[in-house]
Amino acid sequence: MTIADEARALHEHLLRLRHDLHTEPEIGLTLTRTQHKLLQALHDLPLEISTGTKATSITAVLRGARPGPTVLLRADMDALALHEHGDARRISRFPGRMHACGHDMHATMLTGAARLLSDRRHTLHGNVIFMFQPGEEGHAGARIMIEEGVLDAAGTRPAAAYSLHVVSAGIPRGVFVTRAGCIMAGRTVLTVTVRGAGGHAALPHLAKDPLPAACRMVTALSTIRLPRQAPVTVSAADFHAGTTHNVIADRARFSVTIRSPSPRLQRQAQDHAVRLLRDIAAAHDLDVDIAAASTYPPTVNAGQESAFIHAVARDLYGQERAALAPQPSMAAEDFSFVLEEIPGAVTVLGACPADRDPGRAPANHSPYAAFDDAVLTDGAALYAELAARRTALPA
Repeated sequence: MTIADEARALHEHLLRLRHDLHTEPEIGLTLTRTQHKLLQALHDLPLEISTGTKATSITAVLRGARPGPTVLLRADMDALALHEHGDARRISRFPGRMHACGHDMHATMLTGAARLLSDRRHTLHGNVIFMFQPGEEGHAGARIMIEEGVLDAAGTRPAAAYSLHVVSAGIPRGVFVTRAGCIMAGRTVLTVTVRGAGGHAALPHLAKDPLPAACRMVTALSTIRLPRQAPVTVSAADFHAGTTHNVIADRARFSVTIRSPSPRLQRQAQDHAVRLLRDIAAAHDLDVDIAAASTYPPTVNAGQESAFIHAVARDLYGQERAALAPQPSMAAEDFSFVLEEIPGAVTVLGACPADRDPGRAPANHSPYAAFDDAVLTDGAALYAELAARRTALPA
C-alpha cells in the first residue's frame, strides 16, 4: 500500500480535525485551543513533543529506525481577523475570526503526515521535525520558533525543509504548483499617520482636516509605477479616522503594504511612496509620520528542493497534477525565514471546491473563501512522502 493509499484511509479522521479547527479559529501567536487540539491529535504517536514559550507553537520530532539526515515539515495554524460568510453549520463560531487562508488545512495535513510516518517508523531513515507554527499572518511566528530552537530540535540541523500552502482560487483542485527561486514576494509595511488640527464639523476653516489629505495619499499610492512594469504592488488595506459625524478628527491613520520578489524594487517603491506621502502632506500644510517595517523577506525555493517536490507530486498523482509556476506570487510567507537558514521549498496546492470555478472563486483572505476537504489526504501524503524519500538520501 502506498502512502497516498494510507492517507486516503485517514480521510474521516482528518476531516473531523479540520472542521474542529475551522469552527474555532484563533489569531496571532497565542492559539491555546488550537494547540490543545493538535496535541490531542498527536498524543498517541511516538513523537518527542515540545511547546513554545513565546508563542503556542508545537515542535514534534520523529526518529526513524535507520540512519539518515533530518528533514523539517512545517504548517502554520493561525487565522485572520475576518468575519466569515458561508454555511452556518460549518463556518467559524467566533465572530470576526476566520481561517480564510487555509491554515487549518495545513495543520490538519501535517498531523496526518505525522501519523503516516509514525506508522512507517521502522523503515524510516533519519529524523523528521514537524513544525506547527502560530503567528504567520503578520507576527513572524516562524522567526520566533527559529529563535526557540526548532531547527535544532532533532540534534542535527535539517538537510531540507518543506511547506505547503493551499489556495481557494486560481489553481485547479488537487494540482501542486512550485517553482525554483523566488516563489513568494517580500513585504514591507508602512504605517502612516497624518496629523492636523481637529475641530467642529460646522467650522472646517478653523481646523486642519487630515482626512482629505489621507484620502488623496491612498489614491496617489495606486499610481506608483516603476520602470519596465516592475513586479511591485502597493496596497492600502486599512484606514482609521474620526469618532463621530460632527467632529473633524485631528489625525488619520492607514497602513500600506509594498510587495515585490525583488528587495531592490521593494526599496525603490518604498522610497517613492515616502516621498509622495510627504509631498502631499506638505501641500495640505499637515504633518505626516511614516513608520516602515520590513516584515517578511522573499520566499526563495532552492532549485534542487523545488525540483524534488515537483517530482514527488508527479510520482504520487501524475503529471497533470504537478505544475511549475511561471512567476512568483505577490503573497508573502514567513517560511521565508526558515528558507534563509535551510535549503527547502514551498509548494502551493489548489483547494478550490468542486462546485466553483477556480478562475472566479473567492481567493484566500476573502470572507467567502472556501477550501475543499478532498485535498486533505493529498497534502498529508505529499508531506509524508517528501520526508520519507528525502531522509533516505544523503544530507
